[in-house]
Amino acid sequence: MVTPVAVVGATGRLGGLVASVVQDTPGFELVARLSSKDGAHRPDPSVFQGAAVVVDVTVPALSPDIVANALASGANVLVGTSGWSAARLASLRTSLADRPEQGALVVPNFSIGSVIGTHLATIAAPWFPSIEIIETHHAGKIDSPSGTAVRTAELVSEARRDVGPVDAPHVDQRARGQQVASVPIHSLRLPGVKAVQDVVLSGPGETLTIRHDTTDDAAYAPGIRAALGAIGDLRGLSVGLGTVLGIG
Repeated sequence: MVTPVAVVGATGRLGGLVASVVQDTPGFELVARLSSKDGAHRPDPSVFQGAAVVVDVTVPALSPDIVANALASGANVLVGTSGWSAARLASLRTSLADRPEQGALVVPNFSIGSVIGTHLATIAAPWFPSIEIIETHHAGKIDSPSGTAVRTAELVSEARRDVGPVDAPHVDQRARGQQVASVPIHSLRLPGVKAVQDVVLSGPGETLTIRHDTTDDAAYAPGIRAALGAIGDLRGLSVGLGTVLGIG
């Protein structure tokens, strides 16, 4: 059985990679390469050309409309777009409650190394009173903080549920970054960089840094394949590639 897939945002860097992975993966057929405009502003389900899976890799402003249109077409949805806040996820979870036969997987980062790095940070989080995140991306990334950093901060906070929020002095000062779930995040946007995340954990007399550095888009391909392999059987909302890989 072949699963038909539509990729929205296929004209972009990540979307082009997703389309290539779909074409090269047995059991999947790429039936539509769509722009973000097609997916967001054409609610006619036929735009997805009968896809059983719709992959959204576009921009934060358009992603919710694309996901809503894809669900209305009857497809399961794989979201690789940043900007899915807790409020957006809650809204999507509510929408899926009325569609028990469908599922959505929201993936802040398709890199397996990134998922493992975040998981290691959650293991260490209860043992260090101070934790901050520094994320660096290419100058063209339009959102900050990154979805990966936001997800990492949320999971770190959850891991510290029994010990309380991190110590973060002087957070009223803008230079101290943006707090997400009590964790300060600092975003750098620089040419010559693809994606780097440092989680810096600190306690009396010691500092632990968990760093993940993406040097090539090839790092995303295994995670994309894993997500594609799982999305057809998912029901309801799943968040993070770790839910597919059994990490965390």
